[in-house]
Order: sequence, then structure tokens, then C-alpha cells
Amino acid sequence: MAANQERNFYAEAASLLATARAGTLATTTPAGLPHAALATPAPAADGAPLLLLSDLAAHTRNLRANPACALLITGAPVDENPQTAPRLLLSGTARISTAPTARERFLRIHPYAAQYAGFTDFNLWRLEVNDAHYVGGFAAASRLQLAALQHEINLIFEKYSG
Repeated sequence: MAANQERNFYAEAASLLATARAGTLATTTPAGLPHAALATPAPAADGAPLLLLSDLAAHTRNLRANPACALLITGAPVDENPQTAPRLLLSGTARISTAPTARERFLRIHPYAAQYAGFTDFNLWRLEVNDAHYVGGFAAASRLQLAALQHEINLIFEKYSG
């Protein structure tokens, strides 16, 4: 327990989010059933996850019917036990992003997506986070205050943009 008190879960979570290249997007079908899909997040200017989604995908249809969703980002486990992997669960509401720099930011992280990002059935969605829960490995978990998490995300972006 003492080791956890010395850890900065906010910095760990912000770093995990900033370096994430894939995650699991959880949505709800119109029938109320859970649905999970692979998603490739990229941070917006303020760190909010951006997702490039096709209108043909079930999860996009789900978001159009009910924009409430969750994004699970998982890091690498410390050893063979998958419970040692850090993970960040972000819950909130997804909306299509109209930010002029969103596409550029997304493609900077996922350049391979340029081959289909311009298709008319693809849109950038932004996850407006209203809850964050971080697990830093086995027996190390915390619900995160969004303002403090945002502060750590800003520190990361200042470090790499300056």
C-alpha cells in the first residue's frame, strides 16, 4: 500500500493515454446490448480522445443512437500476469468533431489511416470524458478527478510540443 501512495496515478494515466495506439470502444446497441470494438485513439489538442470511425461500423451506428460510451486503454503487462498491465477507462459521450485540426492530429498519430480518412463514410469523433478510472497494475486502482488528469495531460503535451 505504501508504494501506491508514492505513485502518481494521474501522470501514469496521462502517459498511457498520450501513447495509446489502440483501445476498446464500448457502446450500447439500440436493443440495449453491450458492444465492444477495436478503436484507434489519438489525442485532441486538449487530450480528449479522437476516434476515426466509419458510418458502416456497428459501433458508429450505436453512437448515433446513444452517444454514451467508454474507451478502455491497456498498456503492456509487467510480467506474464495480465493483471499487472496498466489500464485506463474513460467514460463519456462521443460527438462528431468539427475542430479544424482534428484530422491532422489524428493522422499524425495514425498516418496509415490517410488512405481512408477522406472517405465520405468516415468521421472523427471526440470523446467528451466525464469519468476516468485508472488501474496501475494488480491492486493499484483509483477513480481520477478529471481536472487533475487534464493537468497531467497538459504537462505531457507541453513537454512534447515545446
